[in-house]
Order: sequence, then C-alpha cells, then structure tokens
Amino acid sequence: MLRKTALITGASGGIGLDLAVLAARDGFDCVLVARNEKKLKELQQVLEKRYQIKVYVFAADLSLSDSVDRLVQYLEEQELTVDLLFNNAGFATSGRFAEIDPTEDINSIQVNVVALTDLTKRLLPGMVERGFGRILNVASVAAFMPGPYMSVYYATKAYVLSFSEALATEVDGSGVSVTCLCPGPTDTNFFDRANITLPFKSMPSHLVAFAGYRGMLKGRRVVVPGASNRAMVSLSRLLPRRLLTEVTGRIQDPARQQESSTEEELLYANS
Repeated sequence: MLRKTALITGASGGIGLDLAVLAARDGFDCVLVARNEKKLKELQQVLEKRYQIKVYVFAADLSLSDSVDRLVQYLEEQELTVDLLFNNAGFATSGRFAEIDPTEDINSIQVNVVALTDLTKRLLPGMVERGFGRILNVASVAAFMPGPYMSVYYATKAYVLSFSEALATEVDGSGVSVTCLCPGPTDTNFFDRANITLPFKSMPSHLVAFAGYRGMLKGRRVVVPGASNRAMVSLSRLLPRRLLTEVTGRIQDPARQQESSTEEELLYANS
C-alpha cells in the first residue's frame, strides 16, 4: 500500500516545522521545502529516525520565478504524489510603502501569492482525480483588514483567504478540502525579519500549527486559533473600515514603534 505524502513549504522553522512534525507523526512521508538546506536536513534526520518515514529535502527560494517549476519537476523525478499540501511559506515587509525597496515587496507577493497559487494549481488536479487531498493555506488575521505600514503583506493574506474560501466551494464533494489558517501574532522569527516589535505576547507556533492541522483534517474552511484572535476578527467585521485602518496604522506606525523601543531601553537603563 502506497504511503501518503505531505509537502510543506517554509518547513525550516516556526509553523512549517511544527506542521511537518504533525504530518510525520501521523505516518505521512514529507517533502520539506525552504531556503535553508542545512536546517531542512537536520529536520529530515530527526523525523526519519523518530517516525520511521521517508523525508525528502528540496531547498528553494520561492521568491524566484522558476522555483515551483523546479519543485514539481523534483516531485516527478521522485515519483511522488502529494496528498497533503501545506502552503506555509511567507514573509512581510514593513514601513512606508513609498520607501520600501520595491524588490522586497515584489518578492513578498511572489512567495505569499504567486508561488502559493502556482503550487496549488499544479497539485490540486491530481488530488481531485484521486478523490483525496487536503490543502492548508496559511494566511493571517491580517487577511480581515487593511494594514498601513505592512500594506503589501496584509493584501497578500487577504488574497490567500479569498482564494482558499473560493477553492473550498469549488472542490466540495470531490474528496478534497481546502482550509485557510489565519493565526494572530505567533512566536516565530517572522516579526524579527520584518523588523516589528510586538506590544503583546504571541501564541506558540506549535499550538497554531496544531489548530490548523486539526481543522484541515476536519475539512474546516477557516481556522482562527485563539479566543483573542477570534474576537479581533469579529471586531474587524463590526468596525467602520476607515476606523479599523487608522487603528491598525497607529499600532504599526514605525515612528510609534521607535518611540516605544526607546522608552523601553531607558526603562531598563534606569532600573
């Protein structure tokens, strides 16, 4: 009996790593995709030894336009069919849109939107043909609102949510399900990479991954982990759009973040 296979993008850390562990624990062979080949191979050794599965490593930068082509070619060479697809890879840019390096914003769109869409396009038909498949697209609570000073990131996550919900309806009854995971702030290196300081505690990545994984297996369309995050999403639907945007902008304004950081440094210096 052929073993089923899970493919996880952004698998070298954070939510992606935790999703890989959950899939491996349940007996799925895994295809790990991320830029850091060293970390992927370390994870490969741990998963194969602990769960007695086969793990494939494919190091790729999904911001490159040919990355999905090369990944699909690799799957064909290894004669792998993907039964679980975790579109987890993503990153954000922060600051005033007019001042951000345009290459960074385009790369964010390429990873968060283009690669996710392309990979789903390549793998979904096979799932439908076989009558089984699960897709988990990782968005964010950012998908429910505009985000000044992270405008491109928020827009890409709105796309992921809309795309996922539409696909879920299209494949209904086919044996395939599409789930969109919308976490709030999560304890990963995501915010460090985006140069953002959070004023509140973030949710552990393994809890976010478990909520998404469980929701995916149940065929849920949208998963928002954490009561406070669900409350935030509910509030975002009630507030006037302009007010919501202004509040989000005040929280993420780089000038305000710099003031908060300076105040914190002075506090520690005087303590």
